[in-house]
Amino acid sequence: MRAIEVARYGGPEVLVPVDVPDPLPGPGQVAVAVGAADTLWLETQVRAGRGGPFFPTELPYRPGVGVAGTVTTVGSGVDPQWIGRRAVARLGHTGGGYATLALAPAAGLVPVPDAVEDPDAAAVLHDGVTGLALLDVVGLRAGERVLITAAAGGMGALLVQLARSAGATAIAAARGPAKLDRLRELGAHQVVDYSAADWTAAVDPVDVVLDGAGGAYGDAAFSLVRDGGRFSGHGTPAGGFATPAPARGVTVTGIGAVQLSPERHRAYLSAALDAVAEKRISPLIGQLYRLDEAPAAHRGIEDRTAVGKTLFLP
Repeated sequence: MRAIEVARYGGPEVLVPVDVPDPLPGPGQVAVAVGAADTLWLETQVRAGRGGPFFPTELPYRPGVGVAGTVTTVGSGVDPQWIGRRAVARLGHTGGGYATLALAPAAGLVPVPDAVEDPDAAAVLHDGVTGLALLDVVGLRAGERVLITAAAGGMGALLVQLARSAGATAIAAARGPAKLDRLRELGAHQVVDYSAADWTAAVDPVDVVLDGAGGAYGDAAFSLVRDGGRFSGHGTPAGGFATPAPARGVTVTGIGAVQLSPERHRAYLSAALDAVAEKRISPLIGQLYRLDEAPAAHRGIEDRTAVGKTLFLP
């Protein structure tokens, strides 16, 4: 099979395609012919050697946090009826999803509805789950105003749609006219370019901030929350999680609030897949890459030129 391997930490160029034997599923595992592989900002940091104690790696490793595809073989203890079925599964930050064939724990498999294509299933594997969980954490209600930063990313684009579905006013913040145009198409009630120094002046006070950007953007967004509102700081692309000190009665939550048990993750994933099947949400997939284009995929994520979700189609 074909896979991507990282033998040393560094820039995107360390993502190297290799030909290796097909893996055989062990007890409790299945092999999945990968239709689409997910990518996350986190993976660029692990690849660069910044995973730290929370995301440890041993070189060489094979990246790929999750896949959607068709189960081809099963290991001992796994129901053989999985063979031939389409499913989506998380693999962990060194799980080997950037490959034509991936091993996955059978206990984590979630069936993909017939109406959902593999790329859309992969696109909601992490972002759809976290997006739904975030709305539950902040308790978004109809009639409220919510500011979403990093709104043109994979999860941000879903949050815009989920906020609208909840009856809230969705204000989407991103960088550059191309991203803002896509957010208008997704139904954002207001878009704002936060590359402008005075971007917060264009936004009236909000009840909720869903901050997927972090850094200075997140800190600035906090100033827009009404007294007694809610702020979720769950993203780092702009330089670390925003960590404002609670003030004015604002409830502040971080990424820890959406660290889900396997059971809750599967429940949210099933709900996200159903939402795609019923066309209540549509993942914004901006980039599709072959495996040998892995360096370009990571580069686009890191330099923030990527729009929406980046996926591999092995």
